[in-house]
Amino acid sequence: MRSEAEGAVPEEKEPVNPAEETAHDSEDDGKDKKKQGSFWKELPVLIVVAVVLALVIKAFAVQAFYIPSGSMENTLQVGDRVLVNKIVYHTRDIARGDVIVFNGLDSWDPEVQVDEPSNPVSKALRAVGTAFGVAPNEKDYIKRVIGIPGDHVKCCDAQGSVTVNGVPLDEKSYLFTDPITHEQNKPSNDPFDVTVKPGQLWVMGDHRELSYDSRSHRGDPGGGTIPTDRVIGRAFVIVWPLDRLGTLPIPGTFKQRGLEKPAAAAIPATPYVLGILCTLPFAYLRRRHYRRTT
Repeated sequence: MRSEAEGAVPEEKEPVNPAEETAHDSEDDGKDKKKQGSFWKELPVLIVVAVVLALVIKAFAVQAFYIPSGSMENTLQVGDRVLVNKIVYHTRDIARGDVIVFNGLDSWDPEVQVDEPSNPVSKALRAVGTAFGVAPNEKDYIKRVIGIPGDHVKCCDAQGSVTVNGVPLDEKSYLFTDPITHEQNKPSNDPFDVTVKPGQLWVMGDHRELSYDSRSHRGDPGGGTIPTDRVIGRAFVIVWPLDRLGTLPIPGTFKQRGLEKPAAAAIPATPYVLGILCTLPFAYLRRRHYRRTT
């Protein structure tokens, strides 16, 4: 008996025509060239779409900013890139302790002078770099919010602290500390006593001895404060360099009890009190009428 293995006969390969093989190769080369050609044709479109999407996101949601000065050290270093949330203040109010970016055009003098590009190409590159946060913009500032509308901000108390509505701020977690001497900035070398007007903010840099902030603009029309409608958004994360990647949370000192203005708690209750007082005469008259009829 023969096994299946013994009876198996290997299949013979059909001879290949050299001309046909060459034709197949040329067809494959043609397809590869077409693919490469279509890629290079589509590349400009893809770049334009990417740029448009980036500009839309920058305009409405998140924008990158370049840090050109040391006014926010040690929190932010020169050359850092931060992302700014432009939506957050549509969902909540600006809070004390927020690190904000705002436009100082026609309000504050530029903190860093940037030379104007001399030719159209340089201007275009500068505009793109500013839009994507890789070039400085002399009109924009980044500071920390210390006082919001209605706050009484003062410096300094007997312990040398900045106070908000009479509550001293413990600012050790973010004030600039010299890396060599380990000495920390004082909360302020200049005394001030300000009540923040409606629609305004009192802002200060974390490097108090270097920052040109609200303290230095008290002679301006706003008394050093900046308009809330000039705020671009809240800086919430450092994205570059990678070894400094991290978030920018609100320090705990701004979450302590007592910072809220006493009037703030009374204002919401006022309509209810007035409503109760207005209804008392009607309740009294109705009660008298009920007694007479019964």
